[in-house]
Amino acid sequence: MSDIDVLISEVGPRDGLQSIKSIMPTDAKKAWIKAEADAGVREIEVGSFVPPKLLPQLADTAEIVAYARTLPGLAVAALVPNFKGAENAVKAGAHKITLPLSVSETHSQANLKKTHAQVLDEVRKIVELLDSLPADQRPDFEGGLSTAFGCTLEGKVPEAKVVELARELIALGCDEVGLSDTTGYANPTQLRRLIKLIWAEVGQDKLTGVHLHNTRGLGLANAHAALEEGITTLDSSLGGIGGCPFAPGASGNIVTEDLAFMLDAMGLQTGIDLAKLLAVRQIVRDALPDEELYGFTPDAGLPKDYSPGGWGIAA
Repeated sequence: MSDIDVLISEVGPRDGLQSIKSIMPTDAKKAWIKAEADAGVREIEVGSFVPPKLLPQLADTAEIVAYARTLPGLAVAALVPNFKGAENAVKAGAHKITLPLSVSETHSQANLKKTHAQVLDEVRKIVELLDSLPADQRPDFEGGLSTAFGCTLEGKVPEAKVVELARELIALGCDEVGLSDTTGYANPTQLRRLIKLIWAEVGQDKLTGVHLHNTRGLGLANAHAALEEGITTLDSSLGGIGGCPFAPGASGNIVTEDLAFMLDAMGLQTGIDLAKLLAVRQIVRDALPDEELYGFTPDAGLPKDYSPGGWGIAA
């Protein structure tokens, strides 16, 4: 990342596709992922190693990981719900795995069918597995703190609990933790405060990324607040598709196209070619004709005389 300021991590092939009824053909997924990589996207969460009977939309994840590994310069990420999923992700060759630990225990039971103690035990076993691997075969392991800002099932989530679970994940051996606004409840002030609280507990290098939703229109405001605090990785989904199927009303990932435009217009380097990124949208639209795609930048187009890398910034 030495040549970019912000890493945009595309999560549409996982978080997007798991939340819709349509099943994207495997070849279309490959075309999507390749086109985004060609546009300069450097990290893509390509799927989830969950039982196909639960999420048939992601039944081909192992094949998708193997394909994505062939794309030069692309970091291939995958979600794993448990130890078995981690085993499969390692076997497939994922560069990064994320296990979601819902701070709301009610959501944890709905999402993973596990209590906090049971999820932490899965983390312990995964760390033992990863520690047994040669260094060059060991994927990065992130503990994702889901429902960190509120829960549609429980309501308010105590910040002290978020910090406590972050500490436990790092103590067990996770390389990092990630903050996830699973339900779209976060606001910029809350986000800033929680980032600082977790940094104070585990260190700034252990929290570098956030996963934000745009459910109530605060996605880009929250992204900007995170950037100002020093966060360097932001998740988003092409066309804004996705959410969480186990958290009612948790619609609306940040739109990758809008996020990339905002960062580029601010003069921040993402490594992404906006024109190429906007063209990727047609691949997704053709493969998912019955699904709605979102985004202001794709609808409005780039401004007249747009100059990438700092348009609108005074000389």
